[in-house]
Amino acid sequence: MQHPAKPPGNMETHTPDFPLASSRPTLNGQKTAKSARDSFSAYNNKYLTVPQDRTCLHNRVNGAFEAPSCVESFSSSIINNYLERTQGETVEKASSSGMHFSDSKRKVDYVLAYHYRNRLAHHLPGAGSPKATRGSASLALVSNGGAEKGPAEPRRQEGGQCAPQERLASPGPEVVELGPLDALEEEKRLQREEYERNLMEAGLEIEKDPENKSQGLSFVRIHAPWQVLSREAELLKIKMPTKKVYEITEEGGILKKLNEIWCKLTEPLQPQLPQQENTNMKSLSYPFSREKIYLYNIKDKDTFFDNATRSRIVREILKRTSTKARNSMGIGTLIANNVYDAAYPLHDGEYEGQNDDMNDRKLLYQEWARYGVFYKFQPIDLIRKYFGEKIGLYFAWLGLYTEFLIPSSVVGIIVFLYGCITIESDIPSKEMCDQRNAFTMCPLCDKFCDYWNLSSACATARASHLFDNPATVFFSIFMALWATMFLEQWKRLQMRLSYFWDLTGLEEEEEHPRPEYEIKLLQKKLKHKNITAENSNEVQIPEGGGLKKMDPALSPVSSGGQEDEEKLTWSDRMPGYATNFGLILFMIMLTFSAVFGVIVYRITTAAALSFSTKETTRSNVRVTVTATAVIINLVVILILDEIYGAVAKWLTEIEVPKTEKTFEERLILKAFLLKFVNSYAPIFYVAFFKGRFVGRPGHYVYVFDGYRMEECAPGGCLMELCIQLSIIMLGKQLIQNNLFEIGIPKLKKLYRKLKDERTEPKETNTSQSKDPQQWDLDYSLEPFTGLTPEYMEMIIQFGFVTLFVASFPLAPLFALLNNIIEVRLDAKKFVTELRRPDTVRAKDIGIWYNILSGIGKFSVIINAFVIAVTSDFIPRLMYQYAYSQNGTMHGFINHTLSYFNVSHLKAGTQPENSPFARDVLFCRFKDYREPPWSQNQYEFSKQYWAVLSARLAFVILFQNLVMFLSVLVDWMIPDIPKDISEQIKREKVVLVDFFLKEEHEKLKLIESFIARDQQKHKSGTKGERIRAASFSQFNRSPKGSFASCSSQHTEV
Repeated sequence: MQHPAKPPGNMETHTPDFPLASSRPTLNGQKTAKSARDSFSAYNNKYLTVPQDRTCLHNRVNGAFEAPSCVESFSSSIINNYLERTQGETVEKASSSGMHFSDSKRKVDYVLAYHYRNRLAHHLPGAGSPKATRGSASLALVSNGGAEKGPAEPRRQEGGQCAPQERLASPGPEVVELGPLDALEEEKRLQREEYERNLMEAGLEIEKDPENKSQGLSFVRIHAPWQVLSREAELLKIKMPTKKVYEITEEGGILKKLNEIWCKLTEPLQPQLPQQENTNMKSLSYPFSREKIYLYNIKDKDTFFDNATRSRIVREILKRTSTKARNSMGIGTLIANNVYDAAYPLHDGEYEGQNDDMNDRKLLYQEWARYGVFYKFQPIDLIRKYFGEKIGLYFAWLGLYTEFLIPSSVVGIIVFLYGCITIESDIPSKEMCDQRNAFTMCPLCDKFCDYWNLSSACATARASHLFDNPATVFFSIFMALWATMFLEQWKRLQMRLSYFWDLTGLEEEEEHPRPEYEIKLLQKKLKHKNITAENSNEVQIPEGGGLKKMDPALSPVSSGGQEDEEKLTWSDRMPGYATNFGLILFMIMLTFSAVFGVIVYRITTAAALSFSTKETTRSNVRVTVTATAVIINLVVILILDEIYGAVAKWLTEIEVPKTEKTFEERLILKAFLLKFVNSYAPIFYVAFFKGRFVGRPGHYVYVFDGYRMEECAPGGCLMELCIQLSIIMLGKQLIQNNLFEIGIPKLKKLYRKLKDERTEPKETNTSQSKDPQQWDLDYSLEPFTGLTPEYMEMIIQFGFVTLFVASFPLAPLFALLNNIIEVRLDAKKFVTELRRPDTVRAKDIGIWYNILSGIGKFSVIINAFVIAVTSDFIPRLMYQYAYSQNGTMHGFINHTLSYFNVSHLKAGTQPENSPFARDVLFCRFKDYREPPWSQNQYEFSKQYWAVLSARLAFVILFQNLVMFLSVLVDWMIPDIPKDISEQIKREKVVLVDFFLKEEHEKLKLIESFIARDQQKHKSGTKGERIRAASFSQFNRSPKGSFASCSSQHTEV
């Protein structure tokens, strides 16, 4: 390409730099496509004016301005804290770990990723020569908005001034055609430049990748220097260790010996971590202050703030830095608007590899995130150090919950074994299985079902005894107290962690408003402003005989509502609240509809199978219907769970909560309500409603004109409740908690990889090394979406363990087996499959504790009703002590069965082709009703009302007894351990003494300086006197008298 000659003399035609903040394409009378116009109203033009030359760039390194100088295009240029790597510079200059800038000194604290698409230059007819169009393709906008020529190299003159650059043939600005996508990309680019400039004004330092492809992925690496870290740490009141170290006093006596024995026994279970020198010593922490920087133990400014704290500080700056374009309120809005794709801190390197460099991530993987170390304790302190307090508290809670499942599993196994051992001595099940007791039962369906013998249900009765025995009552009481003790122990562990993690006295940080809230508030202000402007023209007051316009500022419309402009009121949120109420009600009704649909399936399928000609099919109707219905229930629950999660998030968004904490709490409540109803509705139906509204022979309750309501099995509904609970619980744990957690992230990662390969062209990039850097590796990982799904699955499991544990004593055992896998699965996911989360300080688990406490109290009521209503515990107790002749259970089955005269069956409902029709006069059915020979035939008998009264009395007694014991346990176990409360008091005393000592030393130092200054002043005064005496001696008169000297002065 030939360059034109320079203008004669010193005359140069400089085109102004392309300004960053106000850069807009020139209007040429044509508009872009509708999509671009709707999204970017400011960019509804089609052509962009690009200057043909650039002025000298003002470089600023680390915030300091330098003299104007020319920057060579093949070297790395630092512009406004930018470090732009060009094609001539390779990534090999970066540190081998991929954790630093290309200077291998400044640490990468945060990374912003975005996809770019370079503008395709379309030559506008008549705008210039084709050479100019080709030349314009080599222009690139640099950080200060100037247009930089790729091939041309500026020359440096003496004195650091830039030499005139050679121009292209076209002397004026070139007009480049912009398509709709180009306008979109131009808007995003300008927003990125403005945002990054604002970040640099906040003191951050930035390194960018070159955009040397037509389109691709680029990264912005951010480093926070010491000045920014110290400033933000003081603003955020981050506690940092001081120079003072004090000893943690341990309890003596028998507790100390027991603790030592326990530590020796569990030594093989401890993770192999680098041992600290003094484990019983603790550094005194104090909120960071630059004025008191002499208090802190600062050995190296680069390592004083760890990686988690550095990334947390940068994240706070990113959240509060805004741009003018499109009302951006921070990095969250920019990511939502696809200006950036992601923002994340870096992991501490690879978690596995050939190199011997050990980092926290690799240590976590080796000692925590592998299935081979499932038997080891969790390194909670290292988890907290790497992921932050919020995630550390989650894994501490999960570990304690899993440990508490061990004793409950042991007791559950004992209860189950008790049922197995006593099954042969159970008199009711033996009577039911005895062939000699010919209990002829009434038909289970109309016309097609025959009379049947009760002994055919022997297997069901024997299986029911495994879970329906006196030991289950004890187990229900035990689990209620277990839940109380678990919550109390968690409060104690939480307080202990708060002390060692310096969370005591943690103040609630003032949260930034969510971007959606700010946008909604801005829309309200604009709407209010428009109404005020319209009404200001109409507000007039009479003056004399005419009208005079009133000042809008004095108008009631403008003056009123100032408070409403500052926040969203309930009236602003009323549409969202109404939508929430209506949609949540609809979702609950949808769940009930699904349960009702499965009930209809049970009824119709049982009726259809009863018509079968095969004897095996008719004999296994109940088993077939129960198993298939439970599987259908499980599939429906899994599908609705995913739907409800998305619906709960959308409902929370339209409420427009102000802060992230409020958003999270409302989302948790909605999701828990919907998923709780979805998971437990089928179980509640089997436990409390199935078989309660059947009717009696001759007067059955029908649905859909001919289908009878389903009944419980002869052994009761408890066995079916056990089957329902076990399949749903195990299915959710196996499919949703494990397969989904493993499979879905891998599918998302594969989809994102294929998408990137499809969108990015196959172009060679000389600036990229063969080995990907850490920011590339972390970008390919799945983004962290919060702890809500992790907590939710454990809370639902906690409900399965506590709510219906009377019907399934093995539930804690299956929960324990699941959690042993769940801990390592979550650990592996956090370490290897997720981007590093932002560290969040939290002193508790938040609203989840209230939900756990509520489930624990609710479980007492549910288990009381399960024992009293669903099981046969109360009828057996009543028969043994009230109706039995000899105080034993002999005759119990006959006592619970009522008589029915088969001649009273309705016409058309009698069994067809029954071989027993002539021999059967009375059939039996399970209920407490008067016999047909009684005056009040088929009415509820006295035994029914007596048993019902006993059931209600047991519910009241059981509930009050267990609640009293729970309150007693809560009162006996203090929330704060005694040693921790003493350590907190001692820490306060040590802190005061430390400050007084430091201030005393500071005061002594100041006094020594003052004394030294006074001594210098005295010596200086003495020297002046000596000099004055010598001077007067030198000026004496010949007579030698001092008075004569003064007289001479007087004369003068």
